[in-house]
Order: sequence, then C-alpha cells, then structure tokens
Amino acid sequence: MNPPATITVLGVGSWGTALALLLARNGHVVRLWGHDPQEVEPLRQERENRRYLPGLPFPPALTVGVDLAAAVAGADWALVATPSHAYRETLERLRAVLPTTAGLAWATKGLEPGSGRFLHEVTAEVLGASWPVAVISGPSFAGEVARGLPTAVTVAAYDADHARRAALLLHGSNMRAYTSTDIVGVELGGAVKNVLAIATGIADGLGFGANTRAALITRGLAEMTRLGLAVGGQRETFMGLAGVGDLVLTCTDDQSRNRRFGLAIGRGQTAEAACAAIGQVVEGAVTVREALRLARTHQVEMPITEQVDRVLHQGQDPRRAVEILLARNLKPET
Repeated sequence: MNPPATITVLGVGSWGTALALLLARNGHVVRLWGHDPQEVEPLRQERENRRYLPGLPFPPALTVGVDLAAAVAGADWALVATPSHAYRETLERLRAVLPTTAGLAWATKGLEPGSGRFLHEVTAEVLGASWPVAVISGPSFAGEVARGLPTAVTVAAYDADHARRAALLLHGSNMRAYTSTDIVGVELGGAVKNVLAIATGIADGLGFGANTRAALITRGLAEMTRLGLAVGGQRETFMGLAGVGDLVLTCTDDQSRNRRFGLAIGRGQTAEAACAAIGQVVEGAVTVREALRLARTHQVEMPITEQVDRVLHQGQDPRRAVEILLARNLKPET
C-alpha cells in the first residue's frame, strides 16, 4: 500500500463524499471541498452528508471547507468529483493554487457540455498536457461505496506507474482498483453508459419487459464499442469494468439517476419534471447530444443514442422511438 497521502476531493455531492469517506477509511488525510457555503456548512457542522448519504459519519481524518487554496495546500493529490458541466470551471479555479507536485485525478463521467470534448482534453487545455492525470470509472454507486460494500473500479492514466499510484489510494479491503492506460476508452464508457441507462429506463417505464432491456444493453454495448474504437479506445476496455460492467449496473438498478430519469419519461413525465424529482444532475440527458456530435464526426451509427436524443430534445414519443429501432433493416449482429 502507499503511505498515507493528503488528498483534496472537489465536489460535495454523493460521489465526492463517498470517495472522501473511502479515502479517509484507507488511512489518508482527506479534505473535502465545495464552492457553496450553504452546502458545505451543514457537512462541516453535522460531520456527515445528510442530504445524500445520511447515517454515515465522517472519520476524524476527513475535513470539509470552502477555501480552495487551504484545501489544496500541501496536497499530494486532487480528485475532482463534480458534474461534467462544472469540470472546466473547477480546473480553472485549481490552476492558480494546486501544488505543481500534486497528481490530479477525476471521477467525473461525461463529455464537456457544448463542446463534446473528453475531460482529459479539457484538463490539457486548462492545466497543460504535462500534468500527471488519471481517471476513475467503473460500476460504483456512491451509496454502496460510502457504506463499504465491495466494489471494483478502473483507474486509467497514460503512464502505467501513475495509474498504479492513483489506484493504490483507492485500493483497500472493500475496493479493488484495476489499472489501464486507455484513458479515452475509460472516459467514453463512463459517458455513453448514462445515455443507454436512460434508454433502458424508458423501455421499462413503458412496460416492455426484460427481453427489451437485455436487447438494449447488448446493442447499446455495440454502439459504445463502435464509437470507442473510432475515437481510439481499446476493445478490451469495453468488455471490462469501465464498459460492460458500468453499463449493466447503470441500466439495471434504480440507484442509477439516469435509469430513474428514463423510467419517469417512459411513464409519461416531462424531462423537466423528472429532473426536478431526482434533484441531482442527470448526466446522460446532457451527454446524449455530445455523444451524437462525436458519432457524427467519426461517422459512427448510434441508433439507440439517436432515439434517446429525439425523445429528450425533439419531442418524439417514446413508443415511436422503440418502433423506429425495431423497424431498422435486417443486418448481421457482428
């Protein structure tokens, strides 16, 4: 195991808090940072995140604050766990205060809204291409990680040794971290699986059953892999934790915000009402447009993703979307 490190976790949502709890239990000194005093102060006073993870007290090694410079002073690592729409802004804040010796990792899943850029591309634009970086992804619901339930994730970095160093921070009695050098594939899997979870949620909300769900997951994996290979990912990545593992988790369990969002759409709610009821960012609703932008750039067919976009952003009836998918021309499976 690595010696104890000082780690700043940026983002006080469910995922950031869960990672902070995990790292503190692994023996590290953890500083959890949020930009909004109204969100942060209850966590600091109550020593738990009662909004997202009630009943899970913070260990003594975990502190919370809003002063970013103080949070990263002397830190060995910064771990970003904000929604994708806040990723660039968070890095721009970090740029002036992050120690040059610190490693950077992110557990954010998605593409940058508006540009479709991968988050490693955003990182290189803001901090420079030479900064040591790693991405964390895989089938990992925040609540289960926070409660110490067994979980496995993938940590990817361009340099295998850096991936191993980042993975060792997470690795413990209840967390197994595998390493990869396929940053593009790991990021792509983490982004597209949220769109496909919306699709399976819609189908289940319409009452189409387990057969339909299995078909959507399987053909969704084919879409994900096609796009992933086109942008430079490795096929093995999509057969692993950051691909099919995260896809199955997100499409089949109602802990998934994206699946719950799809369920609500299939049952007749508007996208706005579904988002309001969930009360957290639904990454797939944003990512769908960027995934399609990427697919069209690389001339990759993504029929399920296209129908999700039509339902969410073009007013298409969900039942009509399923009819269109079923009416596509006969073709070989592979």
